[in-house]
Amino acid sequence: MNLYYALIDTPIGQVVACDAFGKLCALEFVDDALSEVVESVGKAAKLKPKAEETAVLAQTRKELTEYFNKERKEFTMELLMLGTEFQQSVWNALLTIPYGRTISYKDESIQLGNEKAIRAVSSANGKNKIGIIVPCHRVIGSDGSLTGYAGGLHRKQYLLNLESDQDLLI
Repeated sequence: MNLYYALIDTPIGQVVACDAFGKLCALEFVDDALSEVVESVGKAAKLKPKAEETAVLAQTRKELTEYFNKERKEFTMELLMLGTEFQQSVWNALLTIPYGRTISYKDESIQLGNEKAIRAVSSANGKNKIGIIVPCHRVIGSDGSLTGYAGGLHRKQYLLNLESDQDLLI
């Protein structure tokens, strides 16, 4: 079996999208680390990477374009979240944050039933492999500050501005 992947251009940099078993399992900014991202996801999925666009990857490309053009607020592709049970629960909580809204890490911890798990929740958010679609960019510090984003805080700010109709500076 293969892990299929394709590069997708966005207004804030190139991402690699990965399809395992007909589901989107990764969407990460690559900057200069394409092979590292693909190898890491392939290892987690126990699949051999292959550069080939599948129906899932074509759908991801289309929906991302619509998102960045402000024509889409929700994504419809099936997801395969590769992580521990706890990480998956954190990532599923992210999927409940509405477009254009933010919550704090503390709020997410409370939602998950353990207010004291803020650091564990933050760590799990940082390990989210399906950026933008599993919207970890919508989680901010309790004081409203931008904190942590694997793609860089400038991209997090761009995504939050995109969803709130603010100026799209990068």
